[in-house]
Amino acid sequence: MFSATTIALVKATVPVLKERGETITSHFYALMLCDYPELKAFFNEAHQASGNQARALAGAVLAYASHIDQLDALAPALPRIVQKHVALGVQPEHYPVVGRCLLQAIREVLGTAATDEIIAAWGEAYAGLAKLLIDAEEQVQSANAASDGGWRGSRPLRVARKDRESELITSFYLEPIDGLPLQRFSPGQYLTLVLEIEGREMRRHYSLSDAPGKPWYRISVKRETGGRASNWLHDQAVVGTALKANAPSGDFVLDQEAPRPLVLVTGGVGITPAMSMLEVAAPTGRPVHFIHAARHGGVHAFRERVQRLAATHSNVQPIFVYDTPRTDDEPHTTGFVTEALLAQHLPEDRDVDLYFLGPKPFMQSVYASGLALGIPTHQLRYEFFGPMEPLKTT
Repeated sequence: MFSATTIALVKATVPVLKERGETITSHFYALMLCDYPELKAFFNEAHQASGNQARALAGAVLAYASHIDQLDALAPALPRIVQKHVALGVQPEHYPVVGRCLLQAIREVLGTAATDEIIAAWGEAYAGLAKLLIDAEEQVQSANAASDGGWRGSRPLRVARKDRESELITSFYLEPIDGLPLQRFSPGQYLTLVLEIEGREMRRHYSLSDAPGKPWYRISVKRETGGRASNWLHDQAVVGTALKANAPSGDFVLDQEAPRPLVLVTGGVGITPAMSMLEVAAPTGRPVHFIHAARHGGVHAFRERVQRLAATHSNVQPIFVYDTPRTDDEPHTTGFVTEALLAQHLPEDRDVDLYFLGPKPFMQSVYASGLALGIPTHQLRYEFFGPMEPLKTT
């Protein structure tokens, strides 16, 4: 795909990317969002402020440079990137902007070390990646538009119902204003809302928390401290409010054909995509272990719904874990989701599909426990609410 000279020059930057990659990507975002403020709508300011966005991009740039001569090794990561870009509404014309700012950041951070030859090599490497992503994203966009109930770009939806699920989480039932069918989604996918709040456009992903195939989409939103979008939805979006949404996206989806027992392990608002998975899996007879961790009953969403599904379907076994239960709470156990707790509730052969989602420390713990218990790595499936980060702690 690339010349031997380009490959050699890009790979020669790997050591400096390991050392200064995050500095380059932080500078890149500062440049781009200053020169092209209209692109701020595509980024969550909380992820920018925490450094998670720059850190994730630095890891991606390093991986690309390291494998520039063996791009097949990066193939597993591409569907998630493509889905995220389609969800946000990234367009082909955005790629040259990103390329210019990235090359400028490399040159300005590295100074004289970024020779014209290195910048040219990175320009060629970026152009190749951009074309690959543009082509893949167009395929997804075209498939969305061609599917029953599908669409390209944003579509107006109306808040038809608003339910309080816990002290922090509220569900919004969204119906199409045009009265036409809605595209069917896969359990685990999310909806991207295109919001305008105080004159500023922003795009936010929210997991679809109900079963597919209904005349509405349900998203369940946690009120985040300082979260502009989540607080606006909780406080300002009422029945009748019109919202714009891009088509459902995401590759963290339930494998509905797998014969293995299903284990859903969630913490806090991580329960939202798992509810969609549970709604679909429960009627099939497939063994489902549903383990949810919360601080206490007041912040535990969907408890009654999970209990009803378990009462109706004997294959569903719920376990609720509270670390600071209140006097009238009735969890199955107290404390945290540990390796010992998972071992107690998993089949002896450990041949299960384990899906997990929650805060990063929670996910790191579940991931390490899954490995320690002998669950095959490819059967450990997870997603981040935000930029992808590594889960390995060593």
